[in-house]
Amino acid sequence: MSASRLRLNPTKTEVVWLGASQQVSRINISDISMLSTTIKVADSARDLDVILDADLTMSAHATALCRSEFFQLRQLRPFVRSLTTEAAKTLVQAFISCRLDYCNSLLYGVTENVMRRVQSLQNAAARLITGARRRDHITPVLCQLHWLPVRRRVEFKLACQALCGQMPTYLADDIHLDSEGNRRSLRSSSDK
Repeated sequence: MSASRLRLNPTKTEVVWLGASQQVSRINISDISMLSTTIKVADSARDLDVILDADLTMSAHATALCRSEFFQLRQLRPFVRSLTTEAAKTLVQAFISCRLDYCNSLLYGVTENVMRRVQSLQNAAARLITGARRRDHITPVLCQLHWLPVRRRVEFKLACQALCGQMPTYLADDIHLDSEGNRRSLRSSSDK
């Protein structure tokens, strides 16, 4: 750092041990001394607005995402009632959907509990736009808005990255595309 004329900012520097909970529990280091400052080891760290917890469960990220975006939904609720459906959809997509899509490929393979919390955010946004009640089934509402559920959005994003060659080769090697003979027909193709 000194050769590049950089200086460590201890107020912005975070250290987190990453690994399985059994491995992390064996580490007894709680702070690290670096250049005349001491940095405490945290349970989670923020990087590019994504919160990584020590177990890499993405639970802390889902909690922070839901907290901030449910706040946004509460702020939007009075305005959405006076807008057309298309305007409300655009507003919610600008404030909520873009945050759901930001780095969502990190949610691939998370537990059902974490995915359920993030899905509840999308469901609340869809209900706000359409005026659907909490007891109404959400699948038709998401279909009406042409929104994929969060888990499918993650899978779609990863598939697009693989097809466009934007994925590292060590990940892309594990993805296999179906040949024409194995492709299932789309449900929407039978609606014609």
